[in-house]
Amino acid sequence: MRVVTLLPSATEIAYALGVEPVATSHECDWPPEAADKPAVNYANVDPDASPDAINEQVATAERGDGVYGIDLDALERADPDVVVSQGVCDVCAVDSVLVEEAVDELGLDCEVVTTDPHSLDDVFADIERLGRVFGREERADEVVAGLRDRVDAVTERAPADGPSVAVLDWTDPVMVAGHWVPGMVTSLGAEYGLEEPGLDSKPREWSEVRAYDPDVLVVAPCGYQLDQTFDHLDTLTDREGWRDLTAVSEGRAYAMDGHHYVNRPGPRLVDTLEHLAGLLYPDSFEAPPEDVARPLARRVA
Repeated sequence: MRVVTLLPSATEIAYALGVEPVATSHECDWPPEAADKPAVNYANVDPDASPDAINEQVATAERGDGVYGIDLDALERADPDVVVSQGVCDVCAVDSVLVEEAVDELGLDCEVVTTDPHSLDDVFADIERLGRVFGREERADEVVAGLRDRVDAVTERAPADGPSVAVLDWTDPVMVAGHWVPGMVTSLGAEYGLEEPGLDSKPREWSEVRAYDPDVLVVAPCGYQLDQTFDHLDTLTDREGWRDLTAVSEGRAYAMDGHHYVNRPGPRLVDTLEHLAGLLYPDSFEAPPEDVARPLARRVA
């Protein structure tokens, strides 16, 4: 079966199921061999720009040709039996409507499968569904069972009266992470008061974050790895009241690799749950590796 995956989480699911895609998206880089696959889409924004610049580029792209485009020649060369797309966020990855239009234009005889997860359970359901599509049902059951065991091992150890938490998946404007993040945090016994489980990430006034004043703050911008987050950290640290936040003053503000861990609804979200447990309960859980998350105090004087 020839499979094309158009977002990193779908690529990670495919590899976990023992299916090697013939082509992927421009952002697919895990496992490492995925980065060598031909990309069948491209972005109309500069991923290395500052948060405010990317926000403006996205707004301009949405008024024009869109944030993403399909390389029709590359898609035709891939000659897929199945194309996996997404419906979660048209800023994060090419959405299914654009994919279906490209498939129709090329006259390809293939199935377009759309993922739209908003919780860990949704991710597990996607793994099982793609297992059926790929003819890897037994492997999918094994993967999901292993992931659920790991979730249970973490959540059963977490206390019921954890800290208040905010996770930011963008910094200019400030956006509070939604979708699967609220449910993951609350499953660890913590409070996540700025967003409800399953709802979209959305911009927030900085005053709302200050009023909530979380005990733990995790900064994990979508598409940014750690170094890029630290390079643009002044979009937060220069804000009025930053140093007065409880999380900052008590040394419980962290940057996390949002690109790989927070914003990809694939198997590694369970890694993310384990890493969050390490940040929330450092006396009970192992701290995340330094290439995954680091205290902001190390770079903020």
